Amino acid sequence: MIRTLALCLVLLVPAPAAAAPPADFARRVEALRKSSGTPGAVVAIVENGRTTFARGFGVTDLSAPKPVDADTLFFTGSTGKAFTAAALAILVDQGKIKWDDKVIDHMPDFRLWDPWVTREFTIRDLLVHRSGLGLGAGDLLFVPRSDLARKEIVRRLRFIPPATSFRSAYAYDNVLYVVAGQLIEEVSGSSWEQFMIQNVLRPAGMMRTTVDIPGRAAAGNIARPHARLNGPIRGSGDQEPLGPEAVIPAVAAPAGGMSVSANDMSKWLALQLAHGDLPGEARLFSDVQAKEMWTPQVLMPISPWPEPIRQTQANFSTYALGWNVRDYHGAKIVLHGGGVFGSITQVVLIPEKNVGFSIMMNSEESGMLAGLTYELLDHYLGRPRGKWPEAFTAFLDARQKEAIAFLQTPAAQPAKVGPSLPLSAYAGAYQDPWFGTIRIREQDGKLAIDFPHWPGLAATLEHHQYDTFKTRFNDPVVEPAYVTFALDAEGKVARITMQPVSPIADFSYDYRDLNFTPAP
Repeated sequence: MIRTLALCLVLLVPAPAAAAPPADFARRVEALRKSSGTPGAVVAIVENGRTTFARGFGVTDLSAPKPVDADTLFFTGSTGKAFTAAALAILVDQGKIKWDDKVIDHMPDFRLWDPWVTREFTIRDLLVHRSGLGLGAGDLLFVPRSDLARKEIVRRLRFIPPATSFRSAYAYDNVLYVVAGQLIEEVSGSSWEQFMIQNVLRPAGMMRTTVDIPGRAAAGNIARPHARLNGPIRGSGDQEPLGPEAVIPAVAAPAGGMSVSANDMSKWLALQLAHGDLPGEARLFSDVQAKEMWTPQVLMPISPWPEPIRQTQANFSTYALGWNVRDYHGAKIVLHGGGVFGSITQVVLIPEKNVGFSIMMNSEESGMLAGLTYELLDHYLGRPRGKWPEAFTAFLDARQKEAIAFLQTPAAQPAKVGPSLPLSAYAGAYQDPWFGTIRIREQDGKLAIDFPHWPGLAATLEHHQYDTFKTRFNDPVVEPAYVTFALDAEGKVARITMQPVSPIADFSYDYRDLNFTPAP
């Protein structure tokens, strides 16, 4: 769920693939793992329907080290969106839905801000990020945690205002994949979790893959997420194992809550390259649906990167049904990245070479992930190997240093002014139509803030400047925010807005979407 650089990343007749992974590939991965400080990683490679590489590197947990192997489960984030799309494709094959059915015909309680958009919104629209909602809109309903049900997420959609007109622009979202998960339940009569296990994972031979935290814990041999949290901003400081609360909430699982091993991922890669065909006579989904899921639907904007990583940029980039489809030096690439707290993943298919690969890591070192992705692409496309991990790491390090430097500039330092009111005057209940009601109270000479659907999470408010305070959360995983009180003509709080402290905070922490007013 948490976007990484790796995320910024017509079926063709398969041609013979390269015979094997690079000869020094295992040594290269291990060297990069050590140099980046990544605790553990796994890589799976499938060529012409055969697994040619499935290996673990490093350890599952820095605090209790055990070797990673090809059966170790890793959180895979938004790469799970393709699995949710596949589940819908199965329902299409069964004749229970069509891609262009109106969502409201299957979910009568489904509503968006605009009644016309509600009536026109299709199942296809749930998957392709063109709804008109802003980037990451609604993520705060389940990031960083949540006790809401999926039906409640669906109900609250109607209160989120759009950022653009319907189908006019691409803006990545997670919340509509949550809706897709609820749609699967209402159409099939089985929860998304049950349907995924019974109709997708087990038939595909993915016997260890899990769809929820209890299943992951019962499976054992799991990679614990890690992150750098004790520096000036997230991503800087020392690598630390994250606590059990730093997991994607169950409600958001259809958007990216699966845990997968290298051995299981190799089966998914082979299935995709075979267009849904399973060993023997069986099929998971039809060739027609395989083509549908890889067919571009929406153009994605391409932001220019500096040299030397500019050489990896696409000429075109699109979003299909749970997949990105783009070019790389003349080849069509089908891929998707994924990131949740302390874990990142990349899944890549090269249809014309009949090759697929996946890289999963239990940390957030995006330079290694993106770099290895392009090294493997170069290898299988017969190109000279660039030093992409080093190049991407340098780019990301420079970006992070710029952000830290900005926070230390005089312009970013607080004015020694305010607050305007005694702390007790800021206390009270404040509501946002889609997020819910927060409560601010005075406690031990400070303000504290409680959030409605983030169980166990609270923050104190430290005065920053004027009538703006800065959150200090009791969980370091959560991005800190500025909380600004706007006063009316009588000196009473009229509304509260928020924004991330870090200039490079992940889009899921778009506190700017919130607009709290005093609760009646």
